[in-house]
Amino acid sequence: MPSSKKPFRINVGFIIYEEVGNNYDFPFEFDKIVLGDDLELRNFDGIVNVGKTPQGLVVQADFSAETTLGCVRCLSDFDHELDWSFTELYAFDKRSETESALILPEDAHIDLGELLREYALLEVPISPICKPNCKGLCTECGQNLNEKDCGHREDLSDSPFAKLKDLLK
Repeated sequence: MPSSKKPFRINVGFIIYEEVGNNYDFPFEFDKIVLGDDLELRNFDGIVNVGKTPQGLVVQADFSAETTLGCVRCLSDFDHELDWSFTELYAFDKRSETESALILPEDAHIDLGELLREYALLEVPISPICKPNCKGLCTECGQNLNEKDCGHREDLSDSPFAKLKDLLK
């Protein structure tokens, strides 16, 4: 059973003594979990499969969760679904080490918390938009144009592309 302080720390010691090819599933489910200082996830659900290979323990994980993001156009908060998966090898020794440099600890307890956070952050869009047709904010008064039209219109004559509009006629 995972501890409340380190919910993604799992004991894989018994798998070390299994035959090559054996694997075990570790399910995870939380209503709300915080990864690091800046990533709060809701409806967190996932499964981790740990299998023995000659080089070490291969960890295959699939997760889904929901988080709150701020739209870059209208600045409104919205819920965003995240789905991510990863495969990593925890090597038995330095000879089998991969690019990620993960070595199985002496106590055979691996903490997946940091890996989970890194892979989840890769799924967060760089410029999150609440909906594809988000109208954003009025450049004149700051009104959220998704909520109501303020009546201000953008003056296209100041735009360097104003002359191109004449080509459409």
